[in-house]
Amino acid sequence: MNKLIFWVLLAVAGYAGFNHYRASPYFASTAILSTPAEASDALFAKAYQNHAGALQIKGRGTVIKLLADDNQGDRHQRFLVRLNNGQTLLFAHNINLAPRIDALDEGDVVKFYGQYEWNEKGGVIHWTHHDPQGSHVAGWIEHNGQTYQ
Repeated sequence: MNKLIFWVLLAVAGYAGFNHYRASPYFASTAILSTPAEASDALFAKAYQNHAGALQIKGRGTVIKLLADDNQGDRHQRFLVRLNNGQTLLFAHNINLAPRIDALDEGDVVKFYGQYEWNEKGGVIHWTHHDPQGSHVAGWIEHNGQTYQ
């Protein structure tokens, strides 16, 4: 029953975002979610509960910890964000392809659009940048009115 509710919510949210993204070449194969923060928090909770992955989703949360950059392979700025529902997300923001968020600090609010991948600790958000090859939906992080992608 919970899986059915998750898929119904996903379908409704995908339909709501469809008109905004219908010009994108990716709309036919990617669920685009454009929902209020509370609804997206519920979707994150369901995605975590169902071990979902490869889910394009928007959200908003508070930075709770800045982590050291991951410098192996493509460099990633890493930090933890807590959603309003208490769920935490690890951000892996590719700084080879997108600008670093230099002014980021604990307690700051960020809005984001990226790809969610399940893990035991709440999930990971990546693809918060453009794709130079154009094969993936472009993501972003908004901090203090500036968009990083």
